Amino acid sequence: MRYPLIAVLCAIIMAAWYLPNRPQDPPGGSDREKFSSLSFSAYRPWESPLTDRFPTEAEADEDMALVASQANAIRTYAAYEGDVEMAALARAHGVKLWQGIWLSGTRADNDREMARGIMLANKYPDTITRVVVGNEVLLRRDLPPAELIADIDRVKAAVRQPVAYADVWNFWLQFPEVAPHVDILFIHLLPYWEDVPTGISGAVAEVGTVYHKLKAAFPGKQIVIGETGWPSRGRQRADAVPSLVNETRFLRDFMTLSHAEHFDYNFIEAFDQTWKYHSEGIVGASWGIFNSDRTVKIPLAGPVQNDADWAANAVISIVFGLGLCWLGFYQAGKVSRDLEGAICVAGMLLGGALGYAEANIVATLFDFHLMLAGAVNFFGQTMLAALAMMRLNNRAPAAKDRTGAQTTEAVRALLLRGKIPELRGCFEDLCFLFAWTAAVMQMLLLFDPRYREFPLSTFAVPLLVTAGRLLIGDLPRHNGGREELVVGLALVVGAVGSAIQEGPLNTQSLTWNAAALLLAAGPLLRFTQGRQRFFFEKKN
Repeated sequence: MRYPLIAVLCAIIMAAWYLPNRPQDPPGGSDREKFSSLSFSAYRPWESPLTDRFPTEAEADEDMALVASQANAIRTYAAYEGDVEMAALARAHGVKLWQGIWLSGTRADNDREMARGIMLANKYPDTITRVVVGNEVLLRRDLPPAELIADIDRVKAAVRQPVAYADVWNFWLQFPEVAPHVDILFIHLLPYWEDVPTGISGAVAEVGTVYHKLKAAFPGKQIVIGETGWPSRGRQRADAVPSLVNETRFLRDFMTLSHAEHFDYNFIEAFDQTWKYHSEGIVGASWGIFNSDRTVKIPLAGPVQNDADWAANAVISIVFGLGLCWLGFYQAGKVSRDLEGAICVAGMLLGGALGYAEANIVATLFDFHLMLAGAVNFFGQTMLAALAMMRLNNRAPAAKDRTGAQTTEAVRALLLRGKIPELRGCFEDLCFLFAWTAAVMQMLLLFDPRYREFPLSTFAVPLLVTAGRLLIGDLPRHNGGREELVVGLALVVGAVGSAIQEGPLNTQSLTWNAAALLLAAGPLLRFTQGRQRFFFEKKN
């Protein structure tokens, strides 16, 4: 029985990987076409302006050569980007430059930026065609409008190029007094990031609608779409889903609209910027036309897949599953037909969950901290899957009397005294630790959700283990105390609150919050049916 069943389960795993990643060919676009402009930053994965590690001239030159094949111009955001003069490289590669001047809330830094921006504009008058004084300064509330206007006027008096200011479109409507001081209004139209996000099916139409709204509000002013685009990875907002296919669809739809409307625009951005993860989450690192390794991510024509490595990930999932099945049958002797089927199903499903977790971890290894967190999480999920398989034929030590309080003490002893927990309690300890971690993440999603992912892959194995234990009645129902109550309530309250906050269109939210309720079952069942310990225990 086991081999035909495993073969069927392998086919199911292959289909589960293939269906969301099958090739799709969004209409529009042409591989002979160039962008009007691309946002340009030459930071490699190990570089970041947050740590003052800037691209070398060789790296920037290599990137400029790539962008020159894709765009007529580039937009930069700061006059100081290490020691490299981007304008010199742009001139060498025949690319025009929209020179940015970064304004913050620090006057000395702003004076330095403006002085260098003015110098560059005057040094490269044929390459720098526009000077953008400030980027989303009003959005960030770094400067009041009067100070921003004074800085714009200062630069405008010192350069010959047209001067612009860039901000989210509705801030132009909130502060119309800025418009008379610029030659060009740079408006940012990012349907994914709107207060009320727009799904991919209506995203480009929304860009066109808002553009004409600004044209009507500022008649006679030149308007440039300073930023538009779509992320390829990250958390869903309402029905706005980041994916590589959706980014490709947005790009091609926008190019079609820009031809019809004759838009002057800048697409964000040339390369995925992994350093943006620190301030904007995974979605912030996923707006590029090129991947961070400089391979093409978004082709202007032809089919694309959300995950081109789906077949390799499916094989990895199957290998994990076969390994777990072997562990389930190892030294099991002769087993019943029902147990044989249970081992096959559990092993392959848990293997699929491990493969899903591994693929998501590998895709987001942006820095050492993520690598460490990913390694710890994957090790924990692998351990839990292995212990679950061993428990199926009663070869793993059981400790159903193990409570959250004991788990907490065991973790404290491990961290403070280096004491290794006993194997007998590891299974229940891992189950509670995953539930506790999920509760913390759930609270963060409730109170600080904007840049946080719905961590389904982080808890793929614990979810399957909890569902299986609930199905066969294996969840402990005694000895629960305050630890179980706090974790369970945090998961339930957080899940309900997050689901309401995200709204009914966010399928990622609904899926994760349903998963959080499932994880809450373990601690809450233990507490509600075993209240020997509570907030006010009697001391003997």
